[in-house]
Amino acid sequence: MSYWRPILSVSILPVLAIAPSLLWNQPGRTQEGERAGLIHASRSRQGIHSLADSESRLKPTEILTDSFLERTSAMRQGIHSLSDYRFLAQSVPPSSRIRQGRQVSLNGRILPLTWTQQPANSTSADFRTWIADVGLMQSAGVDLLSSADSAKQPVQWFSVSLTGAQSLAARATGPYRYLDVTDFARLAGWEISADGNILKITSQTASVTGIRQAEIESGDRIVVDLDRPAPWQVNFVNTPSPSPTPTPNPPDDPTKPAIPLQNLRAAPNLETPDDPTKPALPLPITPAAPIAGQEWLIAIDAKVAPAIIQQTFSTSQQLLSLKVEPDGVQTRVKVKIPLGWRPQVFSLGNPNRLVIDIRPDSLVEKNIVWAQGVQWRQQYQNLGTARFPVVWLEVNPRQAGVKIRPILSNPPADQGTAPLLQTAEISGAAASINAGFFNRINRLALGAIRRDNKWLSGPILNRGAIAWNDRGEFAIDRLTLQETVITPANQLLPVSHLNSAYVQSGIGRYNPDWGTTYTPLSGNEIVVTVADDRVVSQSPGGAAGTTTFSIPAKGYILVLRSDFFPASELSVGTLLRLETNTFPADFNRFPYILGGGPVLVQNSRVVLDAKAEGFSDAYVRQTAIRSAIGRNAAGNLLIVAVHNRAGGAGPNFAELAQILQQMGAVEALNLDGGSSTSLYLGGSLLDRPPSTAARVHNAIGIFIQP
Repeated sequence: MSYWRPILSVSILPVLAIAPSLLWNQPGRTQEGERAGLIHASRSRQGIHSLADSESRLKPTEILTDSFLERTSAMRQGIHSLSDYRFLAQSVPPSSRIRQGRQVSLNGRILPLTWTQQPANSTSADFRTWIADVGLMQSAGVDLLSSADSAKQPVQWFSVSLTGAQSLAARATGPYRYLDVTDFARLAGWEISADGNILKITSQTASVTGIRQAEIESGDRIVVDLDRPAPWQVNFVNTPSPSPTPTPNPPDDPTKPAIPLQNLRAAPNLETPDDPTKPALPLPITPAAPIAGQEWLIAIDAKVAPAIIQQTFSTSQQLLSLKVEPDGVQTRVKVKIPLGWRPQVFSLGNPNRLVIDIRPDSLVEKNIVWAQGVQWRQQYQNLGTARFPVVWLEVNPRQAGVKIRPILSNPPADQGTAPLLQTAEISGAAASINAGFFNRINRLALGAIRRDNKWLSGPILNRGAIAWNDRGEFAIDRLTLQETVITPANQLLPVSHLNSAYVQSGIGRYNPDWGTTYTPLSGNEIVVTVADDRVVSQSPGGAAGTTTFSIPAKGYILVLRSDFFPASELSVGTLLRLETNTFPADFNRFPYILGGGPVLVQNSRVVLDAKAEGFSDAYVRQTAIRSAIGRNAAGNLLIVAVHNRAGGAGPNFAELAQILQQMGAVEALNLDGGSSTSLYLGGSLLDRPPSTAARVHNAIGIFIQP
């Protein structure tokens, strides 16, 4: 796995609308008491006085009850009020008076972040500024707190706490949910102005006044003292460093290839080892360098004094290194931590501090109604002693305006891969998750994709699939597409696959839904062209990838592989009849289908049988980050990303099935996982930084229409 590009050198196409994501940045409900108490550490680091003494004003019993929404007077000291900035009634202004763009300059750093400015109403001269919500959290550290109202978003940023009636106005508009940050910016001391496509935000100049360390029960804590609030971001720094002691597959992503793809191109018809179909040739894998830790960067828009930079910092089993570096008006705090861990970062006010916790359970629990019909949730699911961080969306498919569609990375072509962040953004989806398997060499799907009743890619190996329609009906089951070509002599010629990149002996069929042409996927194929139900030509395919054959607009191509006996039954002029059925037959009525596998849950029971779906024993045993999709008893869709358990590896299939069952899924299906796992919402990845996510072929998109 890789991780985010550093925030200081962001250069992303405007179409990728949001800054790198880290859902573990913000304070969560279950850990707020500990955070509020801050630094009541079991013992202080060498040479540092007890932080409990310096933070005595922040005793847990004096600060927090259940959540940030319930603060006591001690925490409210110095928190600004919105009494001077009442929310104005919102009415739609003329479009000519609306400013909007896809870039934000935050203290001079250009971020791909969607925004809009418009008058408070049709007659007002004062403009209100709206910024995409998750991007605001990721680029400036503004914590989005749990909310049951999609039109109101409580936030926390240092001493600026806007909750209850003072929550920011929120508005879901198509693919984005915008927050009215006008009043928040005044309280935070931000200056905002629009310059064409760029929204310029400038915060007051801040300075780091000290950096302290302490041990806490769950790990290590670093406290950065500031003279005033300052925007901050968390980023992945670079490639993980080698471990001095060889270890097996890296626990963060054991399903991905250990050698560069360019080394594979000389081998014909070769599939990478993470592909769940069996490779055509043995793969000469060179073991990847084992990994000890990964470095993360917390970038703070504040200057730092040389004396602080020269300070000596201690390390531990989980804090492998700590470095502080100046970078102009920024301070860069770099921490190297165990593989699969993430720093948990949050701000506190009075005095202003940024707290960096190094702990195995870094997920922050949230429950936010993001839009009507879309709820964003993240919490831990427990299986025995294991705690799995789960991030998911619950989508009501019956909600007016909500549509669910398969989306491709390179439309209209079926071939190609791209980051989900890009695919979802271009498609206009409000939410998305990576979906089916694909071949990483030729970038073609390996499994079912049906859209508008057209098979862009046929099912394979009796693998699990999800089917649905626009009435909110869903089905999850193992799926087989059975096609038969029938000759005038009543000879039945079974077709093994339709529009599929999965190559095996038999007859493959390719119709215009595949594209206008077909190029042989393997050597020594026989290509039979059928137009208007009659064979018009029969030709040798030659070497793989060398000859292109046109697919008739009113016909198809039959491709004979290995077994060439049917060629004698398919001479030029032969009239053919085609029969097509799905098993289960019910799947044929659904216009939209996406394949994955294995099936995890049916009728609220775990029904895992990976071997029945053609998965190898090694693949079944693997632990990895996982994507899944399911349906609960209410008929809502669950779009789920499960990451590494606290302090360990990700789930295997059996654990994933139990997690979905615990979440209330009555049906559930595994999707492509590992570095492919990506969960997108409103311009951002919710579950991981973008640079750690692999390119994918297809996805499930959630669209919100007016």
